[in-house]
Amino acid sequence: MSHDKIKPRTKPVQVSGITEADPRLASKPAGAPPAAGQAPAAAATLAPRQPAVAGGTLPSPRKQGGSAADADAGRRAGMIAIVGRANVGKSTLLNRLLGEKVSIVSPVAQTTRRMVRGMLNEPRGQLVFLDTPGVHQASYDLGRVMNRTARAAVEGVDVVLLVLDGSAPPRAEDEGWMRRLLFHEAPIVALLNKCDQGTDQVVAYRQRWALVAKEKSSPKQAEWLRASAVTGEGVEELVTKLFGLVPVGAELFPDNVLTDYPRKLAMADVVREKYFHQLRAELPHTLAVEIEEIAEKPEGWLVKGAILVEKSSQKPILLGAKGRLFKGVIGAAEQDLAEMYGVPVKLELWIRVEKNWQKNFWVLKRLGYVP
Repeated sequence: MSHDKIKPRTKPVQVSGITEADPRLASKPAGAPPAAGQAPAAAATLAPRQPAVAGGTLPSPRKQGGSAADADAGRRAGMIAIVGRANVGKSTLLNRLLGEKVSIVSPVAQTTRRMVRGMLNEPRGQLVFLDTPGVHQASYDLGRVMNRTARAAVEGVDVVLLVLDGSAPPRAEDEGWMRRLLFHEAPIVALLNKCDQGTDQVVAYRQRWALVAKEKSSPKQAEWLRASAVTGEGVEELVTKLFGLVPVGAELFPDNVLTDYPRKLAMADVVREKYFHQLRAELPHTLAVEIEEIAEKPEGWLVKGAILVEKSSQKPILLGAKGRLFKGVIGAAEQDLAEMYGVPVKLELWIRVEKNWQKNFWVLKRLGYVP
């Protein structure tokens, strides 16, 4: 798949109250998602925006009624909230749908901590996806903020895409989403992800939906589909279904915008992703990354920031033997960021102890987790 660069803009673009003056915008060309078996690009040239929209209910830029030209052409546009419990493959699905990496992924649950918005543009119209944190049992302020962000994402959208792990039986968190969505006014698409793993739990999930609907006396029905975000199987059918559910109307964002995720947050997420792949369950949930400065120089970008931990004893874990883990993470992140932004990137990060940062409202706000 080829990805064309967009010519630099001569003036800022105003989208949903956020002014974009960065000329390094790039987009995914119009067309369908990758075919089955074709993996998304390893990294994307993103179109991040500043200032950030940290989370919660995002303002909709929809133009009421759309244009006559859009209606005549039958082009459609709408917002789709991707929701579900942690670790069901929501971010992997978003990357597959867009054919680009806009959301970090790892085997660790709760990798996604903020809402990420990505746009699919093609001849049929525009789909705006909201990738949300996975709902989970929260024990700290950060977890509660993530849960609120996920639950608020369904308000005001055109379609709710409930992602379920088709390789495992329903869990309490899955049923919780079913109970919430039974009385939601928007159409519901229930997607059984991970259909490539051999075990198919579609009957169990449909029975659970029916039981909850009967208990709540709700006539609400969901559209049931199967797919694999990893292989691409069923993704084109999903996109076709979503275009059939969103209204006819004008695009919600300029068609050369792939994502409006803030650049500093996107860079911080890439560093965190690299650590997640290395540390797995050892440390990730006490780890945060804060990008403080981006200096754009002719020879490349110099990015400065800090990696936050809660205890001094956690520093050696991040460094690894003779600093090898730290150097490896920085090198891998620099490579990803260079591919994403199309310029050489050098990271200057240090490890800083921020005691109980997950419980500190002001730290969470500074990190962009709280609006």
